[in-house]
Amino acid sequence: MKRRNFLITPPAAALAGIAAVQGPALAAPAIVTPQSTILPREGARPRIVICGGGWGGLTAARYLRELIPNSDVVVLERNATFWSGPMSNKWLLDIVGTDFVNHDMLRPANTYGYKLLQAEVSGFDRERRRVLTAHGQVEYDFLILSGGIRNDYEAWYGNDRRAIEHTRTHFPSAYIPNAEMFALKRKVQEFKGGTLVMTLPPPPHRCPPSPYERACLIAWHIKKHKIPGKIVILDPKPRIAPIGMGYKAAFEELYPDIITHVPNAKVQEVDPFAKRIKTAAGEFRFDDAILMPPHQAADMVWNAGLIGQDAAGKPTGWADMHPRLFHARSDDRVYFVGDLMGAISDQFGHYPKSGHVANYVGRIVAQNIAERVAGKPVVARLPDNLCYMMVNADPQEEISVKFEYEVDATGKVIQTQIDMDVRNQEMVQEDFGWIRQKFQDFLAI
Repeated sequence: MKRRNFLITPPAAALAGIAAVQGPALAAPAIVTPQSTILPREGARPRIVICGGGWGGLTAARYLRELIPNSDVVVLERNATFWSGPMSNKWLLDIVGTDFVNHDMLRPANTYGYKLLQAEVSGFDRERRRVLTAHGQVEYDFLILSGGIRNDYEAWYGNDRRAIEHTRTHFPSAYIPNAEMFALKRKVQEFKGGTLVMTLPPPPHRCPPSPYERACLIAWHIKKHKIPGKIVILDPKPRIAPIGMGYKAAFEELYPDIITHVPNAKVQEVDPFAKRIKTAAGEFRFDDAILMPPHQAADMVWNAGLIGQDAAGKPTGWADMHPRLFHARSDDRVYFVGDLMGAISDQFGHYPKSGHVANYVGRIVAQNIAERVAGKPVVARLPDNLCYMMVNADPQEEISVKFEYEVDATGKVIQTQIDMDVRNQEMVQEDFGWIRQKFQDFLAI
């Protein structure tokens, strides 16, 4: 199977990052090793461990504590603070500040009563129901994997680590909340002109309409500051999607001399040193770039041995999961929440890999686990999805897309997509109202 063949093991110095909250202080072993058992069990309380403290993981933690009051919920998150993917494009252009997208995770942990451990997950022992970290092993009754995505640079470069690191350093995609976001922000604000190429990942990928939003806001910045530059979007799809008409109108009416959209531009070869990209739609050279490789499920799903396979036996790149109940097909003690989830239906493929879906599925999984703990029948529930995208910053105007789901007579989940293509200022207020409600839901702010 094509995958990363190593486990991430942070240095021993990272042990100082242990941060457990809720409940009395716990005595640590005299010598902490990866084989130590940490956060010992508290009686017969059901223990649910959540790997990943993003939109889905923190939502699941909040509702598990609410629905199973005697539960022992542990969130394992490698980052010290929460960064929101939604609104991050606006942050790149200072439409919102850092304090809008960056939040303390101790507040919701203390508010809702779950434990938070800053640690990177390095592996799993599913037979013994243990999560492995550099700090030690954490036992579980149920496990939720909510680690988001990984960038599949190997699809472009194989095992050429020099090319991968050069791309990550010089042309960051900034689709995973980390230092790349600051690097991209600096790149955009220091852009002096020339051709800026953006590669779009092939579907499915994180937040499908957001690369187009990013292009629009950078184009607005170029237009506002009269920078002699242009943006070339290399899109592997045959047309702009989703919200195709809305984005097409924005490109043509607001940024006709800045944005060029190239369809059917599946990447065939990337030379980050010569600044050259070969695609099915032709070859392109650039002065600067935002290179977004294909996306896959986070490393933790690969390390757990829970990646799906297609009919030919090749890895799908996404979690092998029950499409209605969100647990692993081979291990019903393991659940998936958020962008790493696998395919749902042959009609539309995957649920949109968005914060809205992660939040909704986090609640559904919490309800399903609560039903199992209580010995009740598990109810298969459906999410929905809603995405707002800013296409103009002066005046601020947005478009949006909504997805609704139902089950047909054969039991298959089917999707209805509703595009709101006419940009307007009212949607901006709806957008900020939507995200404030979500932040209040799982961040307690």
